[in-house]
Order: sequence, then structure tokens, then C-alpha cells
Amino acid sequence: MTTPESRRPHRRPRLLVLDDDPAILPVIERVARRLGFDVRYHSSGREALADLSSPRPDLALVDLQMPELSGIDVLRAVRAQEPDCAVVLMTGAASVDTAIEAVKAGALDYLSKPFDFERLERLLTGVRDDVARRERLLEGDAQIAADTQFHRLVGRSPAMHDVFSAVRRLAPHGRTILVTGETGTGKELVAEALHAEGPRRGRRFLTVNCSAVVETLFESELFGHVRGAFTGAIDTKVGLFEHAHQGTLFLDEIGELPLTLQAKLLRAVEYGEIQRVGSLETRRVDVTVIAASNRDLRGLSDQGKFRSDLYYRLSIIEVHLPPLRDRREDIPYLTAAFIRQSAERLKRPIRGVTPGAERLLVQASWAGNVRELRNVIERACILAEGGVLAERDVQSAMQRAGAAPRAEPAAAGAPLLDDPDLLTTVQREQIQRVLREVRGNKAEAAKRLGVSRRSIYRWIERLRLDK
Repeated sequence: MTTPESRRPHRRPRLLVLDDDPAILPVIERVARRLGFDVRYHSSGREALADLSSPRPDLALVDLQMPELSGIDVLRAVRAQEPDCAVVLMTGAASVDTAIEAVKAGALDYLSKPFDFERLERLLTGVRDDVARRERLLEGDAQIAADTQFHRLVGRSPAMHDVFSAVRRLAPHGRTILVTGETGTGKELVAEALHAEGPRRGRRFLTVNCSAVVETLFESELFGHVRGAFTGAIDTKVGLFEHAHQGTLFLDEIGELPLTLQAKLLRAVEYGEIQRVGSLETRRVDVTVIAASNRDLRGLSDQGKFRSDLYYRLSIIEVHLPPLRDRREDIPYLTAAFIRQSAERLKRPIRGVTPGAERLLVQASWAGNVRELRNVIERACILAEGGVLAERDVQSAMQRAGAAPRAEPAAAGAPLLDDPDLLTTVQREQIQRVLREVRGNKAEAAKRLGVSRRSIYRWIERLRLDK
């Protein structure tokens, strides 16, 4: 739970004013500072664009008639460079055609000079409140992510609840457990959770990657050797089974273990007996063995590439991890957890993602599963210039990682997920919260959420939020 000491004060909203008339600044600044804004001012469009990311403003008030670059040109550049920054155009020569052009180019609103101060104040107040709302949502998402962790596993989907339940139920009884799932799904984290939930939680947990050890040295690694057993064996060595005595040994990628070693492993698992290489003495070990594989061990067994007796012994208890594509509703929670971890490790004040960035993450194919998502988030945290991962940060990180979206990214202002049935719990809670804040005003809710009014009506109907 968030404590008073852990709460950070909400940051002040940031306003960028672009106008070549210096007399306009005191007029806007007086109103904006009274409403809590930090204000920056530029008289050149090129200067303003160069100042966009230091740090990114929440709102830019841009004069339509500017030398070098017109207000429309600046608007388009801002939308391309910082799509999360709202832009309002100002002019003393307002026309319906110009207003329509501005809105089509992505302007939030249009102000005529001389100002209607009530309208200016309403506009600034709306942006200020929207910034505060986003800050609260970021804090809420981070807290929800913390609440959805089971040991180091993260998820709220039914599939992950089944995994958590299986770990709690089986860990106290399992002496041999098989964890299956595609590469990058988090099999080692499940093994750690099984150890932590079992009776040996206070004992050693040792890991060996069966695909990374040289075959000729593997027997020595697992069972140890005596001095002089082979060239280079200048001292007696204790193997991993003995090191893990009364604890847990995790054998990752067990499907890569050579057939010649599988019989000896079976004896160690079945009878708790090992022999050091070069020794005739049998030693007793008491070890919980957790094995993991991204391959079909049963299929390998049928093909004679994996011992069937070892497979059946290991798979007495089996826990299967679903791929990330089958639990997309967990992506926002995983994202929040990885941002928190990366921000702490990199010592960067990054606290969340924009809706557009989250949309990209939810739509990606994630062939490398959770590991690939974690790497993309860490890369985006390194690239990010602000305190929130923007769409361009995530897009750049995904391009470098080769993570492809499942479908074409939705246009700016499109709903976070086009299919209401796929809305995550976090998103549902956000929609409900916004609807409460605006007292059911659907047009205002759509504006605050950055979606079309049609999407709001569709969500409300499908999710039965009107009930």
C-alpha cells in the first residue's frame, strides 16, 4: 500500500508559449502561473521546436501568424515530435476555414485575439486537471502492478491466476516438478516461486542451464569429481547435487541434456544417489529437482531423443506457463513493473507510459514473450527524455528489438484497444474513474480519455458500465 512518505507531490503542468508579440506573454503568464503552470516563452518556431523535449510541455499555445514557420507548420511538427503535447492555435484573424484546418492538423482548440479570458482559463484548467489525472493514474497503475505480483511473477489474467494457484497448491508436496512454456515466458521465476512456497524455502536454490555446459564437463558439474579423475582434475570437486543438499536444484532447458547423462540424472532423481566422477563411492543427496523446457519432452521421448522414464519421473507434477500473446491483458501490469525496475536500476524518474505507447505494447506480437517485453521497456527507459514513456520511445525501442505489432497501430486518438472485450482491468478502472469524475458525461469522458464518442458508447454497452 502507498504510504504518505512514498507519495510524491504531483508535478506542475508545463506550458510553452510561441508568439512573436512580446506583449502577449504577460497576459498569458499571469493566468497560467495563477493556475499552477510553469511557463516557457519563445518568439521563434525553430527555437520552440528545439525546446520541446527539455522537458516536454503539456500544452503549447502557438500563434498562427509566425515568421519562418507558420503556426500550422509548428503544430504539425509538434504532433510528429511530441504527440502527447496538446497544441492550441492563437490568432487575431480567426476564420472558420482556419479553425477547421487547425483541428484537422491535430489542434486541441483555437483561441481568438484579443482573448476571452474565461475561455483561456477554462482551457488551461482542463489541461491542468488532465495532467493531474494522468499523474494519479500513473501512481494507481504502479500500485496495481505491485499488487499483482506473486513473488517475481506478474499477472491478473485467469491464465496467470491458474499458475499462481498451482504453485501454491503443489509446492509443499513436489520433489520433482516440470515447468514448461515457450522461451521467455518466465520458467525460472516459476521455479523460484515453487522453491519459495515449498518447505525448503530457507535452503539453497541453485540453477544450471543444461544447454550452456560443455557435455564432457556436465557430469562433473552435476555430480562432482575426485582428484585425478581426468586430465585437469587437480582437486576434488563437489557437484551441484551435493551443493543443493536439502535445497532445490533447477535444471533449465532439460531437453538439451545429452542422452548419455540422462540415465545418471534419473538415478539421482529417483533414488537420491550420485557418484562423483572417478569415484566408486555412492553418496546420498536430498534435493528437490525442478526441471524446465521450452521443447515438447513427450514428443522428444516418442522420437527416442529423451528418456521416457526420466520424462515420466520429472512430469509427475507439471506447471505450464502460457505465452504472452495468450494473456495480453497482463501487458499493462508487466509494463508498469518493468518500468519501476528499470527506473530504479537506471536511476531515472520514469513512472509510466502514455496511452499511445501502451497501445503499441498491447498490439505487438512478442515472439520472445515476457523477456522480450522487459528488454523493450528497459531500452525505452534508456531512450526516454521525459518522465513518461511516449509512443516514439516505445516505437524506437521496439524497432531496435525487432518486436512487430500484431496489427497496424491505431491512429492518434483511437481507443487503447479497439476490441472492448480485450480491455484490461487497469483500462476498465480508468474508464470507470473518468466517468465518475465527469458524472457520466460521455462526451467529456471521451475527450479526457482521448477516444471517439462512439468508442465510449461501445465500451459502456459491452462492459455494462451504465449498470
